Amino acid sequence: MAIYLDHAATTPLRPEVREAMLPYLDGVFGNPSSIHQYGREARNGLDRAREQVARAIGADPSRVYFTSGGTEADNLAIVGGATARLREGKNHVITTRIEHHAVLDACRHLERIGFDVTYLPVDRTGRVDPDELKRAVTDRTGLISVMYGNNETGTLQPVREIGEWARQRGILFHTDAVQALGMEELDVSGLPVDLLTVSGHKINGPKGAGALYIAPKAKIFPRAFGGQQERKIRPGTENVAGIVGFGKAAELATIEREEHRRHCLALRNTLLNELRRLNVPFVINGNPEHFLPHILNLGFPGADAETMLMNLDLEGVACSSGSACTSGTLQVSHVLDAMGVEEEILRSSLRFSFGYGNTEGQMKEAASLIARILQTVGQSG
Repeated sequence: MAIYLDHAATTPLRPEVREAMLPYLDGVFGNPSSIHQYGREARNGLDRAREQVARAIGADPSRVYFTSGGTEADNLAIVGGATARLREGKNHVITTRIEHHAVLDACRHLERIGFDVTYLPVDRTGRVDPDELKRAVTDRTGLISVMYGNNETGTLQPVREIGEWARQRGILFHTDAVQALGMEELDVSGLPVDLLTVSGHKINGPKGAGALYIAPKAKIFPRAFGGQQERKIRPGTENVAGIVGFGKAAELATIEREEHRRHCLALRNTLLNELRRLNVPFVINGNPEHFLPHILNLGFPGADAETMLMNLDLEGVACSSGSACTSGTLQVSHVLDAMGVEEEILRSSLRFSFGYGNTEGQMKEAASLIARILQTVGQSG
């Protein structure tokens, strides 16, 4: 029985999305920058997708800039937003220790070229303290980046409070909302953000298509040069088929958001309740009140995450661990480490993420397999 529980990594393409993309993989092949009929047909698909993504986040379509995905959009926001403020003497950036590597590595690049970056700590549940952020601000602070919901634990951040405070002080505010799209109500007409990142393949769309929302008053420098596309902010011929698929996925995610939230919450609760029924010892890594319903990070005291991961994979269950083997060196999750998670939990944590196609029956089967594997490989506590 194959059970896919890694939707936070990527999601299966929905049939409706595939159907929307097919014409742009064959018949409608023109360059959307061309003025002839072939180009206009491609441009129509691009414009429709821009409107669909814009509606999903409550934005004006003219403020949506397509990219190759969340990583590029994050880099464009962080590096482009920070460098645009250098002329004002703003060379200080604030972020958190639990951001996606697309943000963290972009900030490290800024440090290499002369910026100061403050990496804020988080509490044991993965939440940043807004007061600590406020204390970190200086008269040189030009940009703040705090993710909407964490990709490893699902913990939601106090984005509105931080954004309102940043706006009052004229500080550019970016949030990576890749995991929140389709789960949380994102409405930039009321949410105080200047830059917001979303991606297609996290909402049952294709890989290779993402977007950055840029508020009307926000100025950012491009990271690439050589064309008029995306109003020169992200030049290069657009991935039309991918963007069309992203637009359709965003439309479906918006229509079905509340139903999808309820479904994922039911899956989460079923898995937790079944583990409790089977007397499996576990610890939830994340905030008990502020969380994305489709992401659940569990530590199993006394177990080894990599061993569990491999055994679950052999049984047909796909999930991810809080650590990864890179060149033979075990690297613990930077997110759980920043949260101050104990070593025993740090090295025994798995992320289960739910979505399209999952059933409560699968959750019960997964819990049963987890219990059996823990008995086989051993678990103390």
